[in-house]
Amino acid sequence: MVMNTTFFFNALTSYFVVIDPIGCALIFYSLTLGQSTRQKAKTILKSMAIALGIILSFAIAGERLLTALGISMDALRVAGGILLFNTAFRMITKVPEDQSLHHESPHDVRIGHITVYPLAIPLMAGPGTLTLTVLLMANGEQTVDQVMVIVAAVIVLLVTVLLSVLSGKLRKVLGQTGDEIIQRLLGVLLAALAIQFVANGVNGLFLS
Repeated sequence: MVMNTTFFFNALTSYFVVIDPIGCALIFYSLTLGQSTRQKAKTILKSMAIALGIILSFAIAGERLLTALGISMDALRVAGGILLFNTAFRMITKVPEDQSLHHESPHDVRIGHITVYPLAIPLMAGPGTLTLTVLLMANGEQTVDQVMVIVAAVIVLLVTVLLSVLSGKLRKVLGQTGDEIIQRLLGVLLAALAIQFVANGVNGLFLS
């Protein structure tokens, strides 16, 4: 079996757009202002482990669950595309916010307090990520393609962890304006991906 490099890079790019490691890192910075470096490392690693577990569960059992519910993959492509487009639309049109307003006080920030919500869910393993996982697994023509979907997810999660650890420096370099620009560019890419999913689903439902 030969790896489809185009499929792999499509999966890698898709996960990068949906998870948005830079945006996650900047939010992580705001949420963990009261934590020490060691606490921050434990927090983000635990969040990554939870997110990866959820993504793996959907990668392995997602399509079987849909089959049991009588939902076709083409129907999921249309629904998933609409969901991803909604996410992209919000990324492009949202009003800039001051992220500093969203962090908790140092007294309230504890390990485990933010690992599941909002770090693991929905930032790393939100509805868009899980829908994308099921779609990519279904689109993989070979077992190696499906393995590459998991590899792509792990790579993006690791990048998210790295940027989160360096979030203080990243925040100084990008600033709020830089973050807004990047999120809007990623939103455009995600919108195009979402429309492609819808087109493929409609083709499968009505034209095949």
